[in-house]
Amino acid sequence: MSGFDVDSDLIRRLAELLDETGLSEIEVGEGEHRVRVVRAVAGAAPAAHNPAPAAAEAPATQATADADAAHPGAVTSPMVGTLFTADEPGAPPYVKVGDTVSEGQQLFVIEAMKVMNPIRAPRDGTVTRVLVQNRDPVEYGDVLLILE
Repeated sequence: MSGFDVDSDLIRRLAELLDETGLSEIEVGEGEHRVRVVRAVAGAAPAAHNPAPAAAEAPATQATADADAAHPGAVTSPMVGTLFTADEPGAPPYVKVGDTVSEGQQLFVIEAMKVMNPIRAPRDGTVTRVLVQNRDPVEYGDVLLILE
């Protein structure tokens, strides 16, 4: 990286942006130079101190995530943002396990860049699993729930 000066103010601003948006990482670049800031995910720190449990848990977690993503009823996030399960704090969630939903029915809201984006059911079905919680940060392709 000859000739590349690290802009510590840029890194601080990116870290603040991670906190504000709930994202786990952000990358910016110009030309061939890139700056990537990654935040440790909650719950990951203890595993870093004890690699054996982390190694034992990772295959099972990855297999479950792969199975969820491959499920024909998987509803995935179309964007990066913060997920909300209800209109406001204390309000009942849009959907819960066991609910029957119709195509187009609102399931969640994802806030991205101060815009509230409704996430709607792609088809009729019954909610068999909800894989996210209120205010979870989500990324493109994350499985949010399973419809049967």
